[in-house]
Amino acid sequence: MTKVITIIGVLLVVLGLTYHFAALELFNTVVPKDKGSLLWQRDMAYGPDARHTLDIYMPRESSGPLPVVVFVHGGSWQEGNKNPYGFAGRALAAQGLMVMVINYRLHPQHRYPAFVDDVDLALRWAKSNATSLGGDPNRMFAMGHSAGAYNVAMATLDERHAQDRPELAGVITLAGPFDFLPLDSPVTIEVFSKIDDLPFTQPVTYAGKDAPAFLILHGSADTTVFPRNAVALDQALREAGASSTLKIYDGVSHVGILLALSTWRRGTAPALEDAAAFIQSRSR
Repeated sequence: MTKVITIIGVLLVVLGLTYHFAALELFNTVVPKDKGSLLWQRDMAYGPDARHTLDIYMPRESSGPLPVVVFVHGGSWQEGNKNPYGFAGRALAAQGLMVMVINYRLHPQHRYPAFVDDVDLALRWAKSNATSLGGDPNRMFAMGHSAGAYNVAMATLDERHAQDRPELAGVITLAGPFDFLPLDSPVTIEVFSKIDDLPFTQPVTYAGKDAPAFLILHGSADTTVFPRNAVALDQALREAGASSTLKIYDGVSHVGILLALSTWRRGTAPALEDAAAFIQSRSR
């Protein structure tokens, strides 16, 4: 037992310091899952590419069409997949939600805006298939962490996706980069430096009065994506006349805000509680 506790402690330290997907995979394997939910479908295709797949998590007991959450993983736009996010999918599904955790194409094999286009495609697929799967297409939400939060924000704000864009009841972001010019980190330089018109890669550029309602969650101790990104998007949305709620959790890190969804770390920040309350308030 002591050895297990030590390993868990090391995992939490590693995850707190860096977005390490091997550690996240192991964390997802050993963390107790919410018993009120289950993995219902695995590797469903939402598009033609091998990365266009998603897993669906459901409550163990439910009645009637459920609100739908499309969850998008992080990983600096260059790594990661949906599999280590089972704890997040289960946590959200236990709140009475249908949760679709998606994969998307990654840089450098696929360059911007491929990863944004994939989120748009997944949202459209979810809208078209929600009813047959037991979800409510009129109560759809998009949610993402880190680069996934960026992808979600761009897919729901960028004018390129305006035509036939699925109407969303709300958007939830965790530790998202929304206003990161000038490019000053190895990640953003690698992914975005060869793009013309860089301001048009920034979610803050597209904040408008017709944006869906946003819940923007961030940790004050995030040194990977600084909290000013959350503040900037919240301010831009509200100044444009859109609905936005900003919550910054004291002392919470970049990965810590994600781990706060898990059964082990839920007491570190009310991210799950706040997300569930936001979804409930927008689902009436």
